[in-house]
Amino acid sequence: MLTRFADFLPPEVVQLIRTGVSAEYATVSAAGVPIDTPTFFFANADLTTLDIGTGVSYPAKADRARRNPKVGMLVEGKPDQPVISIAGYAAVQDANVQANVERYLAETIFAPNVDPELVPWEVTRARLYYVSRIIVAVAPAHVRWWPSRTAMDEAPREWRAPEGTVFPQSDPAPTGSPSKAPAWRQPHWTELADQAVAGGMPAHLTLLDGGGFPVPIRVREYQRIDEGFRLVVPRGAPWCEGKATLSFVGKEIFVGNAKVDGSEGMLRVERGLPVLPMMDEREGPKPEQLDALNNRLAEEMQRRGQPIPRVPDVPPQPTEGARFRYAAAKAIDVKGVGAGISE
Repeated sequence: MLTRFADFLPPEVVQLIRTGVSAEYATVSAAGVPIDTPTFFFANADLTTLDIGTGVSYPAKADRARRNPKVGMLVEGKPDQPVISIAGYAAVQDANVQANVERYLAETIFAPNVDPELVPWEVTRARLYYVSRIIVAVAPAHVRWWPSRTAMDEAPREWRAPEGTVFPQSDPAPTGSPSKAPAWRQPHWTELADQAVAGGMPAHLTLLDGGGFPVPIRVREYQRIDEGFRLVVPRGAPWCEGKATLSFVGKEIFVGNAKVDGSEGMLRVERGLPVLPMMDEREGPKPEQLDALNNRLAEEMQRRGQPIPRVPDVPPQPTEGARFRYAAAKAIDVKGVGAGISE
């Protein structure tokens, strides 16, 4: 039985979890590398899991979670709000992709790339490569939090799931061989690093904690050096060395080995990851990229023995959680906070 974790956390932490729109979401590759990308998230109705959706046509985040269910999430708000690190077990849900489409749209209907007030519904209906979703439900096993970003030099407060907790399991894996990922743009890591630094976006360093869970933490400063990046990291980060990634809002992602001593850290970069066209192209995927995504969607749905899903003729009613998130965002005038999130 799962614990309603929200009953054991401070009100300000629960509030941020319920009103948050995006989180850093990290999985572990077959080679043991923790990989982090930001994504929309939404708590389930009874606050026992935090759920994300990833595309059937780019299923790597779900495939990694099915193989190794230890995942991590980082929920952040404004600088003076709590910083919440969640280590949990993932349950991949893709036995009914049509139901996932309908839930995902109802949960994210106010997001800037779905909101019917901003995007014609006919456009959303045509973006099957995007809205065809695998849901990943994350049941927290270990929650760490700090009252603010400036407090992260101290040890976090913590909550752990009770001993004997039974965590949900993934749906059975699809039959047959996985579809092959298209050959997306993959510059040499030095070119990608120069691009990341020029963009000036926040960066998150992710390593495995002592329990083998990937833990993304926002770095305070980064500097490009010949070997990779020199970093300034909060002293309260719950790791110090190992295989790592440095992610710049999910667009430029670097794989290497990191070592942190106090607040000083370094990532020696081995390579950069391919850049997803959803992050690379301002106007969305180019025609040839769109063809590749739709072809992969068809292959993956065939593996699952399911038809290509369809988007409802009219926008769905938002879930209670979506209404709650929208009301909170509107109150502080941040509608559109999810723009640019990697999916």
